[in-house]
Amino acid sequence: MNRSEVLVQAGRLAGEGEPYALATVVRVVRPASTRRGDRALVTPDGALAGWVGGACSEPIVVREALRALADGEPRLVRIGPADAGIQAPDDVVVAESRCASEGVVEVLIEPELPGPLLAVLGEGVAGRTLVQLARIVGWRVTDGLDPDTAADAVVVATMGHGDEDALASALKAGVDYVALVASARRAAVVLDALRERGIAEEDLARVRSPAGRDLGPSTQEEIAVAVLAELVDWRHGRAADPAGLGREEASTVPAEAVDPVCGMTVAVAGAPTAIRDGVTWYFCSVGCRDHFERTGGP
Repeated sequence: MNRSEVLVQAGRLAGEGEPYALATVVRVVRPASTRRGDRALVTPDGALAGWVGGACSEPIVVREALRALADGEPRLVRIGPADAGIQAPDDVVVAESRCASEGVVEVLIEPELPGPLLAVLGEGVAGRTLVQLARIVGWRVTDGLDPDTAADAVVVATMGHGDEDALASALKAGVDYVALVASARRAAVVLDALRERGIAEEDLARVRSPAGRDLGPSTQEEIAVAVLAELVDWRHGRAADPAGLGREEASTVPAEAVDPVCGMTVAVAGAPTAIRDGVTWYFCSVGCRDHFERTGGP
């Protein structure tokens, strides 16, 4: 996969709401097998597509990319021999390469985490305005409930046209945030109708209505602003509560292991492996794994 194809793939993954990390070579000290501007993509399963320097650099890039996906922070990684003699700033990750090459490569790793998915049901002014505003602040937005794509939040702005059915579907799907754009009187009628359908009180209690921050008498456009303000507050509150994290905020420290041959710390995801006496060993490259299997040990 060449540089352009890497960017095309990145755009496709972003459009599908899939996380990835983009790795770009920004500096090279010869000898090295890569050039400034070379790129690669790393996905959460540890797969790397593209070119950032081959076996000497790839396991380090994968390891740091998975760390970046876990904490959401970009990082500049300097890869080279221990005695490269180049002083690195404190904010640069220095990684020792065990390869014979004495070159140095700096790679900028940028994690791309999908924004939360908001389903807005309803074609009224409030719903259309909310769709526009949510996209501006980085949310992914859909106008329906797709059983194959779980939404993080649902706002029902159907304005009396199927409110009960829309809310029932959202509650059944277990969506974290469910809101109904309606007056307090109308909301009470809708909740009573759902109660008669047999929906549990604990589920009904999850429905936020009137939706959004209380701004007093408001236009439909202002209602959309109020709902978005509540959504942003809800998202940040959820990020502060590990028990309530959604897909885009969830951070899991990637599993790592030490290559028994060269001593490099590698990400378990995607690493070559060998099994001996029921124990799984992980390696930075096929070469280290082959050495391990051929010699019977490090």
